[in-house]
This record gives sequence, C-alpha cells and structure tokens, in this order.
Amino acid sequence: MIRVKLIETKEELEIAFAIRESVFVQEQHFDSKSEFDGNDEQSHHFLAFVNGEPFGTCRWRKTDKGIKLERFAVLIEHRGKGLGKNLVQTTVAHILSQVTEKGTLLYLNANAHAVPLYEKHGFRKEGEPFEAYGIKLFRMVRYI
Repeated sequence: MIRVKLIETKEELEIAFAIRESVFVQEQHFDSKSEFDGNDEQSHHFLAFVNGEPFGTCRWRKTDKGIKLERFAVLIEHRGKGLGKNLVQTTVAHILSQVTEKGTLLYLNANAHAVPLYEKHGFRKEGEPFEAYGIKLFRMVRYI
C-alpha cells in the first residue's frame, strides 16, 4: 500500500534527505552542494511509503516565478510502482489547498523519462530540453 504524507518532523526530513542523497548524489552523480541548495527550510516536503517503509520524497516551494516542484526521488528498487504518481498527486493537491490565486505558475524540471508522468497531471513541456549532470531535462509548466 502506497501512502504519501507531508513531512512534519526533523526525523522525517532526515529520511527524505537520505533518499535524495541516494538517488541524486550516489546514483545520478549530482553535486551534493547543488542537491542541498539551501532551499529546504522554505519548502514543503513529502515522503512516500510502501507498506510503512519510506521510499520516495519531493518538495515544493514558492519562488519569484511561481511554485516550483522539485527533488522528486524514488529509490531505484521501487520505481515503476506508482510512488511518483502518488507524490505528484499529493503535492499538487497540497499546493492547490495552499495557493488559490488563478494564473499561478507551477513548474518543474523533469527527467526526459518522467515527462509522461507529469503530462498526466496537467504539465506541459516548455522550451527546448537541457542537460544537467548528463541527464536530459525538460522544463514543464502548469497554471492554477
């Protein structure tokens, strides 16, 4: 059973950081300094659980452009089981419960393979693909 919850404790946040470390720094070779970019304190974080065990995380935050969804990470052994879908659904629902101003931009940078997941939740590609740490990314947008 998959469950996604808003992170409420320091211990839960540390679990999310460990998942991000595993996925982005160890697996995808992102620089640790760019992964832990100083934006965690002003972000809303989520954990995804399978049968009570945490295997995924993400966050969202307000920026001068709108609302940025980011740091979607699912441990490799649990990809393809619906955690990403549940993380996106829960995150967007939480944003919509907090931000109601029509026309507000929601945006993210998606790995090329994850584009269909975000498109199912109303996001569309904007502009040309770009690369970060050898990974092809697309900027994706949606409006409230």
